[in-house]
Amino acid sequence: MVRNDERRTRLLDAGIEVLAAAGARGLTFRAVDARAEVPMGTASNYFTSRTALLRELGAHVFARLAPDAALVADRMHAVHDRELERTFMHDIVDRAQADRAAHLALIELRLEAARDPEFRVAFLGPMRGGLDTALRDHVDGGFPGGAGVGLALYLAMNGMLLEHLTLPGSIEAALDAASDAGHQRDIHAVVDLLVDAIVPVV
Repeated sequence: MVRNDERRTRLLDAGIEVLAAAGARGLTFRAVDARAEVPMGTASNYFTSRTALLRELGAHVFARLAPDAALVADRMHAVHDRELERTFMHDIVDRAQADRAAHLALIELRLEAARDPEFRVAFLGPMRGGLDTALRDHVDGGFPGGAGVGLALYLAMNGMLLEHLTLPGSIEAALDAASDAGHQRDIHAVVDLLVDAIVPVV
């Protein structure tokens, strides 16, 4: 059973890589088998259909993008102010850059949900779960601004990551016009701009 679970995870990781490299239209069982370097026909033994594979990828991508629980728990001992929020937002960018494929795959899954109503219903669950968790953590954690600020920050960070990952360098080039960013041509300067603009000081 453990070996089967490991093989499934390997296939799902390969599926993430295929989505990132070739988009949802390039996601086939053969492509996943090839990327996972397993015998042809392996993926079809684990997933009953392409839709079933997409559904599992929709859950697996969030597992890959999840923060380190122990690190989060340790940081939650600090004062829950704008600066701690800033730290968490910088962590999101660091994880995005460390696992760019997973974030690109998430974008492709969003696009597939827009095209495929059946998949949209299944994918809405983990997507909504991620948003609900972000808002709950912000509000229950006592961070400044309440649910409205939490939602604005969630949307701003998602938009920034979309721009940064799909058009690398575009935001950095625009930073020259943002004098309060200190002319740093670095994506983390954008995080600081967003946090300073959205999260109040209390």
